[in-house]
Amino acid sequence: MLLPTLNEEATIGKLIQEFKEEGFNNIVVIDGNSTDRTREIALSEGSEVILQEGKGKGQALQQAFLIIDNEYIIMADGDGTYLPSDIHNILSPLVEDEADHVIGNRFADYEKGAFTKLNLIGNRLINWLFGLAYGEWLSDILSGYRGFTKEAIKSFDLNKTGFEIESEITIESVKKDFRIVEVPITYLSRDSSAATKLNPLRDGFKIGATIYKLAKVHNPMFYFGIIGSIFLFCGVIAGFFVITEWLRGVTRELMTILTAILILSGFQFLIFGFISDLIVSLHKDTVRSVRKMIKEK
Repeated sequence: MLLPTLNEEATIGKLIQEFKEEGFNNIVVIDGNSTDRTREIALSEGSEVILQEGKGKGQALQQAFLIIDNEYIIMADGDGTYLPSDIHNILSPLVEDEADHVIGNRFADYEKGAFTKLNLIGNRLINWLFGLAYGEWLSDILSGYRGFTKEAIKSFDLNKTGFEIESEITIESVKKDFRIVEVPITYLSRDSSAATKLNPLRDGFKIGATIYKLAKVHNPMFYFGIIGSIFLFCGVIAGFFVITEWLRGVTRELMTILTAILILSGFQFLIFGFISDLIVSLHKDTVRSVRKMIKEK
């Protein structure tokens, strides 16, 4: 059991106790240099405490994944918004070999006030963007309650150090062709004495940017298609202006050149995206064939 924490003294003690009541005693708390009593409380409750070497949730998980060597790893936030009793829903698909990565779907049952309207809108937009970019339509890619097999953990190539880590982990699972299963969980309102570290606008933008940037090597048609479409749209607008002016008897040479450049660039990006998409598809088929051969051996 992995719990990343930062100033969670109000909730970490009770959380560890409840996970132990569910039968899970191997609890690792990786602490991001809390300035309160989080580490002391976690130690007093019998959990292993690791001091984070850097900053950010993403960096904490990267550090923990290198250390933990269990067959199955369950992670949850230390802010008390997740029910320890839901751990059985997370673990079951892993133990029964139905999944390599399990995500707890917070939207299946969330307490009133657990999400602000901005959070709900932002989550839906990010889930939609993810589905569009990666072809995997999940309900809650930002959930912090997850389970993994050891194989999945050791295969992840993670670079994000902030709250983008959940989306990067999900992207890595899709790229590596791991089986992803979502299970219903309960999501609770945050304790009034535990302040959120998430900035909805700033971190939401970072998460969206991460989903888009990483699509370059997974779905290049999506990545380059957006760029090409922007160029084409600007070219059409510029071309409309040029034609309107020409009909009035005014010739706009520079705007005509700009229009041609924009439209040609747009088509080039679309063609490049199409070719890249074919290459990526061939690569995926090759990887799947190699994995199948390895499993058969």
